[in-house]
Amino acid sequence: MSKAAMGTRPSWTTGRALAAQAARRGGDGPRGPLAPRLVGAVLSGLLAAAAFPPYGIWPLAIVALAALVLLCRRQGWRRGALLGLVHGLAFFLPLLSWSGVYVGFLPWFLLALLEALFLAAYGGAAALFWRLPLAPLFLAALWTGVEAARSRIPFGGFPWGRLAFTSPDTTLAPLAALGGAPLVGFVSALVATLLAAAVLSSRTDALSSSQRRKRRRSTLGLVATALALGLAGLLVPTPGGSARTAVVAVVQGNVPQAGLDFNSERERVLKNHVEATASLAEQIRTGEVAKPDLVLWPENSSDIDPFRDPSAAALIQHATNDVGVPILVGAVVDGPGRYLSNVGVVWRPGTGAGSGPGARYVKRHPAPFGEYIPLRSIARKVSKKVDLVPRDFIAGKTVRTLPMGKASVADVICFEVAYDGLVRDVVEKGGNLLVVQTNNATFGHTAEAVQQLAMTRVRAIEHGRATVQVSTVGVSAIIRPDGSVVDDTKLFTRDVMVARVPLRTARTLADRVGSWPEAALSALALLGLVLAVARRSRMSVA
Repeated sequence: MSKAAMGTRPSWTTGRALAAQAARRGGDGPRGPLAPRLVGAVLSGLLAAAAFPPYGIWPLAIVALAALVLLCRRQGWRRGALLGLVHGLAFFLPLLSWSGVYVGFLPWFLLALLEALFLAAYGGAAALFWRLPLAPLFLAALWTGVEAARSRIPFGGFPWGRLAFTSPDTTLAPLAALGGAPLVGFVSALVATLLAAAVLSSRTDALSSSQRRKRRRSTLGLVATALALGLAGLLVPTPGGSARTAVVAVVQGNVPQAGLDFNSERERVLKNHVEATASLAEQIRTGEVAKPDLVLWPENSSDIDPFRDPSAAALIQHATNDVGVPILVGAVVDGPGRYLSNVGVVWRPGTGAGSGPGARYVKRHPAPFGEYIPLRSIARKVSKKVDLVPRDFIAGKTVRTLPMGKASVADVICFEVAYDGLVRDVVEKGGNLLVVQTNNATFGHTAEAVQQLAMTRVRAIEHGRATVQVSTVGVSAIIRPDGSVVDDTKLFTRDVMVARVPLRTARTLADRVGSWPEAALSALALLGLVLAVARRSRMSVA
């Protein structure tokens, strides 16, 4: 054997030994300096935040995720987790800044940190996934799995900031009608990971000319696939109209002041909505607007329990009789027992047995630390403001629609719009009009309202339903089944909107398949994790 031949084997053996040592350390090859990657993680997190409203530069979400997976490559799971955590904090701190407007920095930081821990898990796993065959596919499925996890845990999860919610104006948003928000998020992530793979493939240093040609073809193929996927939503047909329609009136009454004490003048808030409805009734009588089939008030439009306070019930009944059609009222109701209930209740006009309060929907997912306080004694050490919630709200158990004349209203309340299953359930019960009652007064002049509106618009596309977001202070909006906005309001103003909307009953493919796409993609992510860990174990033994 020649010396040259003898010299090649030790080189290969040494390389394999180094790879095995790296695997035992939690690594997967060359690492490089950490500081530049940490800077990159901060920048990519900030780019991700800018993809969401109020900026809404949605392609930045693709760029940010592509950057994150590239930063984690060959870094080992520990470094990958650190990079994911830093990226997550840089993303969630600005995205969720509205959560600290009135409660201070610490609760805001803890919420951002909790969500960032999920991205730390993503970064740690992504570092291992890069050596798998079809790595971009597994990395995208992993993103879907992580979003599924943080939408459920802890305390029922917090889905804010999912890729699908960057903007309903993306070319991928129509895919929501096929597989819901999880499919939109997965395809967005796959576009990002394919572009990341294209960046790696474009490196042609120290390659022969034939190898360069192969690399270029591979790079072009990856980019072309990413672009095709990115435009795939344009092929999805948009929902049509409907022979059945209804005229909907949306009443945004406003509150005396923003902040946690918005309801300190509860009677004034109720009277604001009564007065705005009286103005609507006058416009109907003079012919300025068409008479609506139903009127929608927001969450917390009556924080005085109308079932226990006759004066509150009288005010609501007066408004209902004045406008002459049912009103969906957002009310805080005492009970059961020591609890409170956040309720949407249909109030009917008239004076006989069929008038007054009728069907009601009780919010099924009260907001932890907002409507109930888990671990109250511990939470009080973080913020004394937990005592502003002296009584916990209880979760409703019944899935139902609310009959309001022609419309069968699928009602969800406030943050419930972020949860796939809660919206799907009420649509599947036969809802032909989707309504999101919300109260944004506690978040001041922040981006929370427009971020929520983006989610609501995605839900309109996902379920092919005309959708209304009605807020005490804005942003309220009437939305077509294709996600486009008919009309909307400004923050902290009194306003009334009236529009005719279709009452569609056709189910989208997303309605039919339910949570199966998310479950299948999460299973693919788990398979990838098993394969990646097994591969690392083999390298450690080698």
